[in-house]
Amino acid sequence: MRRSRHAKIVATIGPATVELDQLRALDLAGADTFRLNFSHGTKDDHARAFTAIRALEREFGRPIGVLQDLQGPKLRIGSLEEGELTLQAGETVRFVLDGARGGKQAIPLPHPEIFVAAYPGQNLLIDDGRVRLSLEKPGDGDMIARVIVGGTIRDQKGVNVPGALLDIYPLTKKDRDDLVFGLELGVDWVALSFVQKPSDLIEARALIGEAAGLVAKIETPMALDHIDDIIKLSDALMVARGDLGVEIPPENVPGRQKELIRACRMAAKPVIVATQMLDSMVAAPTPTRAEASDVATAIYDGADAVMLSAETANGAYPAEAVAMMDRIIRSTEQHRLYRSLIRAAQVDEEITPPHAVAAAGADLAATIEAKAIIGFTASGTTAARISRKRPPIPVLALTPDDIVARRMCLLWGVHSVVASDPSGHEEITRIAAVAAQREGYVRSGDLAVVVFGLPFGQIGATNNVRVAVC
Repeated sequence: MRRSRHAKIVATIGPATVELDQLRALDLAGADTFRLNFSHGTKDDHARAFTAIRALEREFGRPIGVLQDLQGPKLRIGSLEEGELTLQAGETVRFVLDGARGGKQAIPLPHPEIFVAAYPGQNLLIDDGRVRLSLEKPGDGDMIARVIVGGTIRDQKGVNVPGALLDIYPLTKKDRDDLVFGLELGVDWVALSFVQKPSDLIEARALIGEAAGLVAKIETPMALDHIDDIIKLSDALMVARGDLGVEIPPENVPGRQKELIRACRMAAKPVIVATQMLDSMVAAPTPTRAEASDVATAIYDGADAVMLSAETANGAYPAEAVAMMDRIIRSTEQHRLYRSLIRAAQVDEEITPPHAVAAAGADLAATIEAKAIIGFTASGTTAARISRKRPPIPVLALTPDDIVARRMCLLWGVHSVVASDPSGHEEITRIAAVAAQREGYVRSGDLAVVVFGLPFGQIGATNNVRVAVC
């Protein structure tokens, strides 16, 4: 079940893919980690999908990651008198904090934090920016706004307030309940929506502890302003381009994506590029050429993983979408310019012995044309440090911990296997060689580079490199 590519695929589960046979098809097509989107579906739906994923894991005999994506605070307008309103460019409308069902002079907006943060000239975007307004007269309980770009709005459509630091926490009561449920299931990653500042991650970390990795979803300008600290406090990043592309000018999203991928690579933390990557495959069996180029761009940039959302959750061609993404990744990574672009984006080494040892192992393997780099890791950190180098040689990560093995399903180029730690020096080469041969990376007599830390099992103690003849 080893993949013939480095970048990973995250597939979202939904009504189209909740059953075991459907999930098996996604896995065989190339999905490495499955996303449970708690903005949709019931807990029973997610539990059934999780049980099926773990059954697949036992069937295939390899780790499969599960990412729980929390809904977060959703800003929405309330109910409208006729269920919808058509706003014309140039006209003025009124938003009210309190109101059951309203018209143009009493559009319900039940979010006091928006009224507090609003200022004259503030943009207000409805329905993913399809309708745009400018606030002319903010107030405590009502606001007057002028329509800049008109259109029809409907009940409960989403609202974005670009550039405003809203006094809201990313963990709602629903999120807290869902988080407890997800951790009881045993999810491997938890994605936190609507992160604005580093402190937003602290509460989530306190609730999660070490039970799962923490993914910060980057979808606001404020998060970009504090990105270095957010990366330090998280275990991975998701470039959530849907809301981010509404909150900042669309033309700025590609550059920001490149910056975020580079920053995560420098920190040796995985980064997922998400949203509308093969969106036309929700209804069509093939993507547009622009979508194929979009996926390829993320791969050329060095992203650890790319994600499918509606394509696999409720699309008509879920397995085909995964297979297409797999094909695009493999074709991109085999292109003659790929290695030169990856090398050009090489980040400076972190000046610590563990990072230097892992980097030396990756360089040594390339120099001697080893067939594999084998890393013993207790927490996944050694594998992440090797992956950071983006070596052209496969990385086989051996860990005694099932949870760590599943989390490494997000790491670029890493194939994770559950294996016992060596009891001494004499077992290092034997365990590494047996695992590498079993997984199909080496044959008898091939060279492999083994990276490990002494004493075994101590987190962060990457301090040894060994050349092994398998």
